[in-house]
Amino acid sequence: MIHAWIVGARGLLGAAVSRAVDRRDGARWAVVWVAGAAVTSSGRGQLDAELDEFGVVLDALADVVRDRGASSAGAVFYSSSAGGVYGGAVGAPFDEDTTPAPLSDYGRFKLAAERRLDRFSRESGVSVVAGRIANLYGPGQKLGKMQGLVSHLAKAQLSPTPAAIFVSLETTRDYIYIDDCAELVLDVVERAERETVERGRIEVVKVLASGDAVTISQLLGHFRLLAKGHPHVMLGSSPAASLQGLDLRLRSVVWSDLDRRARTPLPAGIRATMDDMLRQLQQGPL
Repeated sequence: MIHAWIVGARGLLGAAVSRAVDRRDGARWAVVWVAGAAVTSSGRGQLDAELDEFGVVLDALADVVRDRGASSAGAVFYSSSAGGVYGGAVGAPFDEDTTPAPLSDYGRFKLAAERRLDRFSRESGVSVVAGRIANLYGPGQKLGKMQGLVSHLAKAQLSPTPAAIFVSLETTRDYIYIDDCAELVLDVVERAERETVERGRIEVVKVLASGDAVTISQLLGHFRLLAKGHPHVMLGSSPAASLQGLDLRLRSVVWSDLDRRARTPLPAGIRATMDDMLRQLQQGPL
């Protein structure tokens, strides 16, 4: 399939993309940008620094592409955030035709990065895809980033410390299993490269989601059944909750044939996440 440079290969999605690349082969190249430590509550300083870093890498890549005349030989994929971009949008489910309406600086940062990606494409001639990704979950989540409700709930089941929930239990999210998302990322990159051969340079926005959103109440119900007991959670409030949209159901209308695939059922993905937490606990404190 491709020779891939994965920026952020040690992260949750980056590691999964690396595993998926190892299962494919081919001669084309791609840059898959899945790096970044920013989250919804990150300050402007961190967000600006990450945006600058992204721009520096794109500028360096543009120079290499121009020197080697390789603009039509590959593609760049950037992992954007559906939650950040559509946080304040109305009329769910949201898709690529939905007007972005970020609630936070994080969402505005993601949109700025998408614009920087498009500028790189126009300047270098390289095709690009901005993947607006739903809520990722699965084994390997780094809890220090305070991201990933599924992982935090899984950790709480094995810990004396409950998971804190600061938003309404009717908050609706789309959860996509990490390996499913990684395979979809590579399918999207392959499609971008094929269409570039046929049509020339392209700029694409693609929503990457499971298409099956659940409320937090429903998510807790899955944990209740799997753990055979009440989820270890506490409810609270936080000013950061205002940065979270209530209903973030998602769908994709771009290259939607790529979405017709077998996916990991949510209960199975939760079980795999819980098993991963147990393995970590056996190796040392979480």
